[in-house]
Amino acid sequence: MDSTTTDATPLDFIREIIVADRETGKHGGRVHTRFPPEPNGYLHIGHAKAICLNFGVAQEFGGRCNLRMDDTNPTREDIEYVESIEKDVAWLGFRWHGEVLYAADYFEQMYAYAERLITMDKAYVDDLTADEIRAHRGSLTEPGTDSPYRNRPIEESLDLFRRMRAGEFPDGSRVLRAKIDMASPNINMRDPALYRIRHARHHRTGDAWCVYPMYDYAHPIEDALEGITHSLCTLEFEDHRPFYDWVIDTLDTEFRPQQIEFARLNVNYTLMSKRKLLQLVAEGLVSGWDDPRMPTIGGLRRRGFTPESIRDFCERIGVAKKENVVDVALLEHCVREDLNRRAPRAMAVLRPLEVVIENYPEDQVEHMDVVNNPEDPAAGTRKVPFSRVLYVEQDDFREDPPKKFFRLAPGREVRLRNAYMISCREVVKDALTGAVVRLLCTYDPATRGGDAPDGRKVKATLHWVAASDAVDGEVRLYDRLFSVADPSDDKEKDWRTFLNPQSLEQVQGCKLEPSLASLPEGSRVQFERLGYFCVDPDSTPGAPVFNRTVTLKDSWARIAAREN
Repeated sequence: MDSTTTDATPLDFIREIIVADRETGKHGGRVHTRFPPEPNGYLHIGHAKAICLNFGVAQEFGGRCNLRMDDTNPTREDIEYVESIEKDVAWLGFRWHGEVLYAADYFEQMYAYAERLITMDKAYVDDLTADEIRAHRGSLTEPGTDSPYRNRPIEESLDLFRRMRAGEFPDGSRVLRAKIDMASPNINMRDPALYRIRHARHHRTGDAWCVYPMYDYAHPIEDALEGITHSLCTLEFEDHRPFYDWVIDTLDTEFRPQQIEFARLNVNYTLMSKRKLLQLVAEGLVSGWDDPRMPTIGGLRRRGFTPESIRDFCERIGVAKKENVVDVALLEHCVREDLNRRAPRAMAVLRPLEVVIENYPEDQVEHMDVVNNPEDPAAGTRKVPFSRVLYVEQDDFREDPPKKFFRLAPGREVRLRNAYMISCREVVKDALTGAVVRLLCTYDPATRGGDAPDGRKVKATLHWVAASDAVDGEVRLYDRLFSVADPSDDKEKDWRTFLNPQSLEQVQGCKLEPSLASLPEGSRVQFERLGYFCVDPDSTPGAPVFNRTVTLKDSWARIAAREN
């Protein structure tokens, strides 16, 4: 056990297995894991859990972790997805052992193994259609029935399989199946398919193949050839483990990996189905795989989440055998905690209301010293301009304020953050609509950056932006993509009907302080009193676009405080 794992460190069941294996000398004490995504879509937060687990245990026990693309289905895979997977894993802070590996690297060996299974009378070529195979398979309560081709002569199956590889037969006309037990209580052991015909160009091997291995057959072979010690899979593969072991045992591979299953990550107010996420993209319901409302790692990155916050989230939820649903508020809490420590502060007014300080000199501009991050003394300070004309939030003013509204109102005094106390003297309205368009105020010059000398107090402090140096920008306010906690739970309605129509609000004409004018793409900042925001790739020089990562309101922290 290495120095990062101590007797005082609570271990999940996977790490307990690894500790026990090392104590008995299994695998020579080695720990070698792999992260094996299929490159048929972008990785999402559920994959982040698997990434943190596979790479994490390898790091903790001084082992290795491979990044392997399980590219066994050329009809759904693309080099775009391969590149995005590499980017996402690296962004999360992990480095794989050696080069990126591919299932395609082993196609020749897998084919040779398949021929060996045929010669051992452990596999046969079946001419049944997919529907006929399904009908013969039986059910959870009824055993399956043998295919009429199950006892086809070995030489005939071998000849047909080689002709399948040569491209003589059309898609779907034949498959190679394992010969196991059609009466097995585990439906996955009822002669599962090993190879199917796919006349499709592969992103890596081109047109070299027209037969491709099934994932359940390819996976154990890949693990064995790579010397994987602990093959960590999500819980849906538990019923597939007997076939995993059958492949390893029947082929008598030199190395015997162990498959271990853990519960996948489910988060409320979102979906983890690649198929449904692809539908959202293909149907234009989101702007792309990296839409900040998507649960993809790319979407979270564009929204402003940090890799540290995602790793923290995965560590907090832990590893278990039982399926559960994690509250998305915990993920939001993790990024708030991280950004609170690292994000510089700035002032931005999203819906501006003009304030004219009548007794402030018209041509004067002061530069206030403002702390960049009170949580980080090393962040220093910046200069923020203050002028006669300012902008405050429309919501920070009420002409007829309700009870417990302590912000700006006629005759009321408030503090402007890091500046002066001001009082509202007069309200100017649009002559046609009656809407408030301007506030005429006065300031107390004796209150610069502090309390009033006479000891009077105010109950509200507002953020503001000086009109003299304001930068115009766009702010995109993102909310949860779905309006219900489990959009796939209602069998009566299509899950798309639960898309949240308020999941994106694009606010134009926002007024930003000058420090926000030209931040690099991906920069994260806290808009004081409003939340955490991130510079979007759509930004251009002088016209920044910010995405809201999360608000300052932390429901998870309040829940945790009540429970404690």
